[in-house]
Amino acid sequence: MKVFAHRGASGDFPENTKSAILEALKANIDGIEVDVQSTLDDYMIIHDSWLDRTTSGTGKVRDFTAQDLSKLNAGNGEKIPTLQQLIDWNNNKTLLNLELKHTFELEKFTTVLECNIAAGKISKENILVSSFDHHQLQYLKKILPWLKIGALTSSIPLHYAKFAQELNAFSVHVDKNFVNKEFADDAKKRGLKIYAYTVDKEQDISLMLEYGVEGIFTNYPAHTKAYLASL
Repeated sequence: MKVFAHRGASGDFPENTKSAILEALKANIDGIEVDVQSTLDDYMIIHDSWLDRTTSGTGKVRDFTAQDLSKLNAGNGEKIPTLQQLIDWNNNKTLLNLELKHTFELEKFTTVLECNIAAGKISKENILVSSFDHHQLQYLKKILPWLKIGALTSSIPLHYAKFAQELNAFSVHVDKNFVNKEFADDAKKRGLKIYAYTVDKEQDISLMLEYGVEGIFTNYPAHTKAYLASL
């Protein structure tokens, strides 16, 4: 089973920050999942559209410049990273699952990816873009046919993973509370990987294994890796 660090090692460090990213890399995980949002002039790694839960700021992320946001405390004195900083820190060591939250100007986003690939800072194989906004995923797949996309859902659709297959997705990402063996089996029959979020409890990890889920997003990547190794 693959282990992805959810917002980095966010159970022990401020989510989506440099320390969470670097700690996740130490755990030798299969990938790091982070959240991407647009600012007035850049892309930042932060989950909420509003600043107040995870930073010292107030207001919406999209209403500020990257320089404005760089002055905020994102926990323990850390800063909100830019997408470029994330790519630089990772240095192609593992897969980056970039979950698009409140993003726009996707042409610019694709340019950032292509420039970093051309510069050798990340490989195509180490990029997976996911979103609950399937329209954005469809658009990105048309612009970048090589791009691996992950279709997110927090439900068990009537036709299981058919929606992800129709998007020509690489993977379907499911809420651990809304997945069963039938869903997992259906995804695999359609040639999709099935990953579940957010899985921290050992009982839930075992249940995902029982269902045949192929990867999990966890806030405690080192502990999760150790538990899987003990089974």
